[in-house]
Amino acid sequence: MPDERIPLPSMETMVLKGTHASAVGALLAGCRHFFGYPITPSTEGAELLAKLLPRLGGQFVQAVSEVAAVNMIYGTGGAGLRTMTFTSSPGFSLMLEGISYMIGAEVPGVFVNIMRGGPGLGNIAPEQADIKLVCRGLGHGNTHAISLAPSTPQEMLDLTMLAFDLAFKYRNPVIVAGDGYLGQITGQVRLPGHMVRPGVPEWAVHGDAMHRGNLINSIRLSEPDLERHNEHLLAKYDRMSEEEQRADTFLCEGAEWIVIAANTPARMAKGAVKALRDRGVKAGLFRPITLWPFPIDRLRELLDGIRGFVVVEAGSGQLEDEVRLAMSHAGLTMPQVVRVRRMGGVLPSQHEIMETVLSVEEVLDGHGVL
Repeated sequence: MPDERIPLPSMETMVLKGTHASAVGALLAGCRHFFGYPITPSTEGAELLAKLLPRLGGQFVQAVSEVAAVNMIYGTGGAGLRTMTFTSSPGFSLMLEGISYMIGAEVPGVFVNIMRGGPGLGNIAPEQADIKLVCRGLGHGNTHAISLAPSTPQEMLDLTMLAFDLAFKYRNPVIVAGDGYLGQITGQVRLPGHMVRPGVPEWAVHGDAMHRGNLINSIRLSEPDLERHNEHLLAKYDRMSEEEQRADTFLCEGAEWIVIAANTPARMAKGAVKALRDRGVKAGLFRPITLWPFPIDRLRELLDGIRGFVVVEAGSGQLEDEVRLAMSHAGLTMPQVVRVRRMGGVLPSQHEIMETVLSVEEVLDGHGVL
């Protein structure tokens, strides 16, 4: 029972909060089932869906906890239905066991994680605190999921729609990893030219005669059977890595300094790159849209003639770790790395990025050693 793409008429530009844009994207992608637990700074997306889903024949359930919510998503995704949640860092941590079950059982679902400061309860300000989780820590076992990093309200909508398509393409959860600032700011958003009326996939446990023989679970008590299943998952991850790398570049042609940043810090980095170019410094911005798989094939194209990377992040080095790991796996030599890091909900500023690059340029042009 295939999906249908329904054309939409041209509409006026909207001004939406990031979480609201993601919620609208989910509705246009055909999501009619939401399960979640309120947590700042993601709750507004859930609130909007609570208002709209009942009018569209959908279901909104505020679960008793994040653990309950992820297992409701597991069951609904197993029925072949498009389902999602909004959460933030402490809540996302609680969902990791269920996400591991979903990956093992090959069940799709979308998790919009609006990252906030940590560890522990931390605060409700923006931090890229969960990159290590979305890239390397999705529960126990051999687990990976495509992880998308929007930087504008428009991308919150577009990437949420994409997340549902990817979740069903690969029968796997997909993470939309925003940050607390992006979840709360407003911006111009244009709606796409279509919406989706979802069908029912062949593998689903849907409760009808057509799907009666299907079974979904993540337990395989035979060791050789579990090994074969892990080999199957690894082959799927390889396919994701080959086909789903996404990145955006800005002024990277001829750049000597590649500024690497994602989410809201990428917006400050873009301004810094433009200002540096105005001052004669050959800087460019490389913005990974997929945190996993990291878009190393795109980055590889920019390495000739560069003096180094400037890794800008609202965190303690989780993005840099992904850059280093991707470079190592690709057999590439890591250039010198300059860092601009802020933590605890403080965002890197355009001025900080500029001053860091200019100071390094001054040292190197004076034949100094970093």
